[in-house]
Amino acid sequence: MEAGSVSIWPRMEPFLLGALQVAPTSKLSLHYLRKMATYVRTRDGCFPVLGWSMWRHIACGKLQLPEDLAWLYFETFDLLIGHTPEERLEWAECLSQCTSKSELDQQRNKFSVDTLQFLLFLHIQQLNRVSLRTSLIGEEWPSHRTRSPSPSDREAKTSSQNKNWDDQAHLSFVQSHLVEIVELLVEPGQMSHSGQALRDCQISLEAVRSLGLLLEGSVCHGRVVQPVHRLLTKGPLQTSAGYSALTNSFPLHKLISCLQHSLTLNPFGITACLRSGKKLAWAQQVEGAMKRAKIARNTHLAPPGSKMVLMSQVFKQTLAKTSDKLTGANIKIHRCSDAFIYLLSPLRSVSVDKCRDSTVVLGPVETSVHIHCCQNVRVVCVAGRIAVGASSGCTIHALTPTRPVLLPGNMDITLGPFHTFYPSLEDHMASVGLAVVPNAWDQPLLLGTEGLVNTSSNPDPACYRLLPPTEFHSLAVPFQMEGDTCEVPGGLPPPYQAALDEKQKRIQNWQKTVMQARLNKEQKRQFQELVEVKFHEWLLETGHRQELDSLIPPTIAPLGATDTPRVNDDKYIRAGQAVGQSPMAC
Repeated sequence: MEAGSVSIWPRMEPFLLGALQVAPTSKLSLHYLRKMATYVRTRDGCFPVLGWSMWRHIACGKLQLPEDLAWLYFETFDLLIGHTPEERLEWAECLSQCTSKSELDQQRNKFSVDTLQFLLFLHIQQLNRVSLRTSLIGEEWPSHRTRSPSPSDREAKTSSQNKNWDDQAHLSFVQSHLVEIVELLVEPGQMSHSGQALRDCQISLEAVRSLGLLLEGSVCHGRVVQPVHRLLTKGPLQTSAGYSALTNSFPLHKLISCLQHSLTLNPFGITACLRSGKKLAWAQQVEGAMKRAKIARNTHLAPPGSKMVLMSQVFKQTLAKTSDKLTGANIKIHRCSDAFIYLLSPLRSVSVDKCRDSTVVLGPVETSVHIHCCQNVRVVCVAGRIAVGASSGCTIHALTPTRPVLLPGNMDITLGPFHTFYPSLEDHMASVGLAVVPNAWDQPLLLGTEGLVNTSSNPDPACYRLLPPTEFHSLAVPFQMEGDTCEVPGGLPPPYQAALDEKQKRIQNWQKTVMQARLNKEQKRQFQELVEVKFHEWLLETGHRQELDSLIPPTIAPLGATDTPRVNDDKYIRAGQAVGQSPMAC
């Protein structure tokens, strides 16, 4: 078997979930990372695992980063690691019991990460570095793949403008920075005075294992995905990579050459999903809004960590789904407008990109929810991390153990408490390791182009606000499902619960006033008609009429047969402008 039969590609998740969608600080340049690589190898307590206390010392003392930013990187890296739900729940319980910063630091000091993988993680923050040429002309240097794009290439480009989803950008990044990436793993004794690795140096198998954070592959285009170190130590790549079983090491130049020749595009990335993924088409295509929607997935063949569902151009519809096809998948909701989307399954990550005038209600999201370039979008979620960038007029109702990250370019963002439930919500939360405490929804971290923005000394009301309790309303998920959850997990913050109680009290007073009016039968009829007219006017003015109309079940049932649509496994419930339209086939 020839070495050419082995393919190695960049893993999706480190770039999708790990690279912050903002230009990195200059303190994470290769120059400083090389210094850090030497430092951690020559100091006690830094290698092979790096604890929070030592990383804080390096980040704050050596690199002059703010402590909150240092923790943000540490915490983001941890989101990538395969902790069990039980481990995450145990960690959440420990944090929830902290009542002071000293207690919080004590808990964080128990936290450690793989040193070399963390170095690689810091290096891939350069993915979103803006070059001068790109900022001026809007594109990278020409390459063979930009000369004559096929329709699928153009579709992939428009659906993955941000680099975190763009597998072409991942491959280009690894190809361009491969030497730097591998040299970060070289031991200090094999480096020159200028910080460059010596050409005849060796790199240990243990160090190469760390490349598994970024690279994986398979033999003969098989579907059995293997870590990169396993592919390099046996079979056709062992010779070309120069692996020696006696020394458990690789010659650096042979290793780099072997990787360069084996690198290819991720076969489970967004490009492959758009070209050959399983399309989810409407059972009955109709003219107008519904004809535009495009949904595709690769969940039937992709390994864990590479499963994705892409939803694009859902327009003036309600779309609801709970299914094993969604569980553990990375979801991209792209260019949807005037839509109501309910994805009520435990999810891996969610990106809401270039959407407007829509509501998105999500099941628990294990890692992150990223809202990018959106206008007037409401997102309701329980998630490990919330990030919002380049968006305006958006409202996020969240339950999250980490501080929401507000990236550059936001305007008029509203943060509110998580305010809904569905019957299986708490079971889904437990399955991804998310608890009701701690909950940091109201403690945003503003990340600007020059680092953290100090909101205490320079608050920016144009960027965000906390939802005033007087404007607060709860959200009902209008579908029948199986499960035991019957209230908002963890309850509402007291001011918001008090606001709901006050509104309920006003309703009761109104009902009492109507009863005490002692209207006769004709007056009651006239009064009822007047109330209904005003109610329908309000529905039209606020846009809620469309939302209610879209909840009409897709088949006309006898009166009294059902009063609430059901979310069925493996079936989309959606209704458009007309009654009796078919559900989406899956």
